[in-house]
Parts: sequence; structure tokens; C-alpha cells
Amino acid sequence: MTTHPNLAVITRYAAGGSGLDDATVWSVEVHLEGCPECRAHLAGSTTDDTRALLDRVAAGLDGGIAAGPLPVGRRQPWSAVHRRWLAWALLPWLTMTVAVLGCAFLLEALRPDQPSLLLLLAPVAPLPGVAVAWSRRADPAWELIAGTPAAGITMLLRRTAAVLAVVIPALALAGAGSGVSLALMLLPSLAFTAASIALGAVVGVRRAAAGVGVLWLLAVVLPSVVIEKLPVILEPGSVPVWALAIVALAAFAASRADGYRRLSSHR
Repeated sequence: MTTHPNLAVITRYAAGGSGLDDATVWSVEVHLEGCPECRAHLAGSTTDDTRALLDRVAAGLDGGIAAGPLPVGRRQPWSAVHRRWLAWALLPWLTMTVAVLGCAFLLEALRPDQPSLLLLLAPVAPLPGVAVAWSRRADPAWELIAGTPAAGITMLLRRTAAVLAVVIPALALAGAGSGVSLALMLLPSLAFTAASIALGAVVGVRRAAAGVGVLWLLAVVLPSVVIEKLPVILEPGSVPVWALAIVALAAFAASRADGYRRLSSHR
């Protein structure tokens, strides 16, 4: 609005804008920002109720300023851990994972002549937790998290570390109790975790974890159970291969770090 609005328009604006269209209201507001004369007219056009409200607001602000700043509560360390490292939706999945590993340990103790179920399931043990840790369907606050500067590869790695902090000790205990090679228990699980993170920047972490897990179950676990023999990739000589796979997948994930800032990575 390049000219001053007439007093009738200002009066109606002061009364709440009744009868004024949106364009006129917007023009009046823009004009008032730079025109002290019209602001004075607006102050004189307010109703008694509006003046009383403004007086109460001013009195409240004056009292708050006089009282000084409110004490700032100390942030509890646990609250930061909860926001950055944990998603409560992980708990049932981690519980399920530990329970499955416990069942595999018992079956292996009862049937030592069969292929080691612990070795067969160890690679996919972290995947349910990794999928849930970065999923819009499992995290009720994913919109807020995905839109903050803290989102991205850093938060994904933090939540993945929280998953591994539960799964890896469970694998280590089960492996130590059954005499299975710890290297063949832990390295494949880390490699599959790295694969899910690496592919997550392309297809979404949940889909990547689910796809890798299903492929392993169909291509390795089921045939091994049927023929009652472990595959070559779970023999002791495969340890260097798993270690190289972890390094390569981690490097690929680091090169695609920007992909985790897209909302599609939460699929």
C-alpha cells in the first residue's frame, strides 16, 4: 500500500479486520510497519477492551522483566542419550533378537551334529534393530528428527551403535558358551550392518536391512539347514573376506553420507 489507508479502514482493522479482505489486511499491516502516523491512528482507534488487554499484557511483561530470567534447569545426561541414541520402539525388537539367539544356542546344544544355527543367524541378528532405528513407521517423532541438523548419518550411527551394544554381547556370550568362533560370529554381523547402512542411502535403511536379511535367509540359511552343512563363507578361512567387506561397505556408506538427510532414507 503506497498511500495512507483511510481512517475507516484503520478503524475496521483495529476492530479485528471485520469486512476487510485478506489483501487489504496484508497491505495495512505492511504500511503500519513503516508509518508512525498511521500507527498513532491505529492506537487511537482501538476499543476499550483491546486497550485493557494490551495494558494487562504490558503489565505482565514488565513484571517478568523485573523478576529477571528464570533459572535454567540442568539437562539430565539420560535425556540426551534418549534423544540421540535410543528409540523406544527398539526394545521389543532387541528383546526378540536376544530371545532368538538364546533359542539358537539351546538348539545347538541339543543338536550338535547340525550346522551351527548361531553362525547362520549371527549375520542377520542386528538387522531388525537397525531397520527400526531409522524407520518413519517405528519412530513417532521421525518428522521432527529428520528436519533437525542432528539428523543424518551421525544419528543413524548412534542408534546403530545402541543396537550393536545389545546384540554383540549377546552374540559373544552365545559364541563363548557354544565354542563357536567369535570372529565368525561378530564379523559377518558387522558386515551385514554396514551393508544395510550403505544401501540405506539408496533404497532406505528399513528396506535395505529387510532385503539383506531375506536374501541371506533364502540363499544361505535354508540351504544349509537342508543339506546339513555350513557354507564356505562361514568357514574359518573366510574371516579376512568379512573384514575387507566391512571396510569396503563402511567406505561406501561414508561416501553417501548426504543421502541420509533425505526423508526417503527413513523408508
